Amino acid sequence: MDSINLIGLDNDKAKHLAEKLNELLANYSIFYQNTRGYHWNIKGEKFFELHLKFEELYNDLLLKIDEVAERILTLGHTPKHSYADYRKNSKIKESVQVSDGIKAVEDILTSFQTILIFQREILNISGDAGDEGTNALMSEFISLQEKSVWMYSSFLNNNVK
Repeated sequence: MDSINLIGLDNDKAKHLAEKLNELLANYSIFYQNTRGYHWNIKGEKFFELHLKFEELYNDLLLKIDEVAERILTLGHTPKHSYADYRKNSKIKESVQVSDGIKAVEDILTSFQTILIFQREILNISGDAGDEGTNALMSEFISLQEKSVWMYSSFLNNNVK
């Protein structure tokens, strides 16, 4: 039983999942901060619409950050929490002073793409590990984010000149 953790998962597989979830946490954290910046700095004719959408998005990202961190803890590991770790481990890069709504939405779509690909990878790993908790979390995130991608893409299709 030494190779099995308290929730019944193989220790090595749980460790690997926790490492991947820490990478996801880094991506979510940079995505969150970027979205806060879009919310604060947005200008232009779609200000009111996008300002609210960006706030809605960063609030959702904050909840997901917490859920990912808590899942890492449930697996018996420690979530990383420094921005140095986040910058080092995130495929999503920090945005700088984006005030153009179209550019912000394009960046959000690119971030969602990165997150979705990564979550599908974790979904495969969690399935192999028999980790239904992580599997369910990733499935829920993916389903909701695919709808967000559709909605943000529709916004762009109506606003790109």
